[in-house]
Amino acid sequence: MAKKKEEYGNDSISSLKGADRVRKRPAVIFGSDGLEGCEHSFFEILSNSIDEARAGFGSRIIVTHYADGSMEVQDFGRGVPVDWNPKEERYNWELVYCELYAGGKYQDGGDMYEFSLGLNGLGSCATQYSSEYFDVEVVRDGYQYNLHFEKGSLVGKMEKKPVQTKKTGTRQHWKPDLEVFTDIQIPTEYFLDVIKKQAVVNPGIVFEFIDKTGDKPVKTEFCYQNGISDYLSEVVGENGPGATVRIRTITGSSSRLPSASPIGSSLPNIITTLPSSNTAEVPNAPSVRRLPPRSTLISSRAANI
Repeated sequence: MAKKKEEYGNDSISSLKGADRVRKRPAVIFGSDGLEGCEHSFFEILSNSIDEARAGFGSRIIVTHYADGSMEVQDFGRGVPVDWNPKEERYNWELVYCELYAGGKYQDGGDMYEFSLGLNGLGSCATQYSSEYFDVEVVRDGYQYNLHFEKGSLVGKMEKKPVQTKKTGTRQHWKPDLEVFTDIQIPTEYFLDVIKKQAVVNPGIVFEFIDKTGDKPVKTEFCYQNGISDYLSEVVGENGPGATVRIRTITGSSSRLPSASPIGSSLPNIITTLPSSNTAEVPNAPSVRRLPPRSTLISSRAANI
């Protein structure tokens, strides 16, 4: 005989609050609590940087994957607003990283973003909530802002200091939490596949992927100046004038390499440009992983990314 369950009464109803809204039910936001959901959380952060670049702010996005499963996305856009918001009477960092359905994509009649890949106010907050730790560095308005979150909560206070640079941007470094996802080891092939697709459908944006999961870091750079037409040239083996898949190998141990270029610094320009036929070799390069051309283009809004 089945055990009689407790009474289901008025005091049986409860609601999840704060980070628990994501941490206890990640599949509601990301579609899965497994590896697919973890990959989706990464794509949400990447999408925000792509939205900035598509709006004309910054033309380079750097993605870094670390051996411990953490990852980093850096852009050179306007920088996420994180300071005091007099209209909302709250800090913007609270709205962006701790409030679902809050962000800069809800302006009525505004043209903040003509197109938007992100979840419109969910992605940054949900990814922060689902992370073991989540670090933010923003440079804008003559200041550098730093935030450190752990398991959905801000640790300490937001740090703010003046900087002597006109450059702006956002860097976010986080590790998905195994208390939220059942698997956080995103394969390198996933990053290369997604980044290449985004390079194809976002002409002129330079995407860098730095893989630090092996013995030596490997940097792969994608840039399709003419977008899909260059990709088609690559597929059929034609060396079109604008078709480029650029590869550079970073030498040295991971421990001696910086996690990414400081937002205010100048970026190095030592790139080896390979022909679109995708067959050239980099001298003395350790096994650079490269994906074969796909016969079917997948749009930037494809369900699996």
